[in-house]
Amino acid sequence: MPNAKPFKKQTLLAHDQRHENGAVSTPIYQSSLFTFSDYDSMIARFRGESDQPLYSRVDNPTVKVLQDKVAELEGGEACLAFSSGMAAISNAILSVATPGAKVVCINHVYPDTYRFLRGFCLRFGIETEFVDGDDPEAIRAALPGASLLYLESPSSWVMSEQNLIQLATLAREAGVTTIIDNSWASPLFQQPLACGIDIVVHSASKYISGHSDVVAGLVIANKQHIAHISRHISPFLGGKLSAQEASLLMRGLRTLPLRMKQHHASALALAKKLHEHPLVTDVYHPGLQPPSWSTLTGYSGLFSFAVAESVDIPQLCNALQLFHMGVSWGGFESLVMPAISVINQDSEFNSAVDFGVSPRLIRISVGLEDTEDLWADLQQALTAATHA
Repeated sequence: MPNAKPFKKQTLLAHDQRHENGAVSTPIYQSSLFTFSDYDSMIARFRGESDQPLYSRVDNPTVKVLQDKVAELEGGEACLAFSSGMAAISNAILSVATPGAKVVCINHVYPDTYRFLRGFCLRFGIETEFVDGDDPEAIRAALPGASLLYLESPSSWVMSEQNLIQLATLAREAGVTTIIDNSWASPLFQQPLACGIDIVVHSASKYISGHSDVVAGLVIANKQHIAHISRHISPFLGGKLSAQEASLLMRGLRTLPLRMKQHHASALALAKKLHEHPLVTDVYHPGLQPPSWSTLTGYSGLFSFAVAESVDIPQLCNALQLFHMGVSWGGFESLVMPAISVINQDSEFNSAVDFGVSPRLIRISVGLEDTEDLWADLQQALTAATHA
C-alpha cells in the first residue's frame, strides 16, 4: 500500500528504493555508453521520446538515482549532478546569464564564484554588480535590467544571512531569476525553493559527501530549467559526475542527518566559547544573533572568528593539533583557514581584498571530533601564539 504521507528527511535518506536482484545499495553503472535493443528505441531516444540512458556524459542510471533523491530532499522537481561545485555554479549561472546580461551578486560569495563572475564572465559581456546582501534596498535598486540575482546564505567568510523570502519576492517582481548556493546549510537546514528561490546549487564535496573523498556539485530547480541546462549548457561544458562518485554521495546522504546534528552542536558550542575568549575580537556565526526572519532550521560546522593583534596567526595555525589547515570544509575532520591565505592568493581578482575581509579572520570548519577536545586544542593554540 502506498505511503499516505511523505517520508521525513531522515527516512528518505536512509531508505533506498528496491534495486535489481535485491541490492541494498544502488548498483554502480560503470559504463561510458548504453546500447539499444533495436533501431526504433535508439531513434526514440534521440527524438526525446524516451529517457533510456544514452551516454554517461549526458545520463547514467547511478547518477540519476542520486539526482532524484537530492531533488526530493530539496523540495525541487529535478536535479543535475556535476563533477564539482564550480561546474554546478557555472552551469547554473550560464543557463540564465546570456551574453550582454547583467548579474547582481552579494558581496561575500565563494571566492571562485566571485572570480568567475568578476573575470571569466566578462569575456561574454556579462557584467556583475556586487551589493551588500544585508541591504535589501540596495539589492532592489540594483535589480532593474538584471537577468540574475546570485545569493549565498550564509555568505562566505562572514556567514551573513540574506532574507531569502524578501529577496525572492523582489527578484520575482523585477522579472529576475534567483540562484542560491545552499552548501553551508545543506538541504536539511535550509529550503530555499520553499522561500521562492528559483535555482539551488551545492558543492556536494562538502556536507552532502561528508567524507572528504568526493568533488561534486548539484543544481536543483524546476523541470523546465533543468531540461534547459541538460540540452543547452551541460553537454557542451562536459562537467559530468561519474557513477562511482554518485555512489559515494549516496553513501554520504545516508548519514547526513546524524552528521549535521553533531556539526550544529559542536560548532555552536565553540562559537559561544570563542565569543567569550579575551583573545578573540569577533565571531561570525549565524546562530549567535539570528535575525527574526531567518530561514535556517539549524547550523552547520563552518564559521569564522577574528583574533587580537597580539595573536600570531601563523603560530596559532602551527600550534593546533586537531585542526588541520585546508581549503575545503564539511567533512569529518576539523580544519582552519586564515583569511590571509586568500588575500595572498595569486589571482587577478581577489574577493578578500575587494570586499574588506579582515586579515585577522580565521575560518574554522568543525568536524566530528569530541567538542571538549576541540575546545582544548583551540585554547592551547591561542595561548601558544600570543605575544605579551
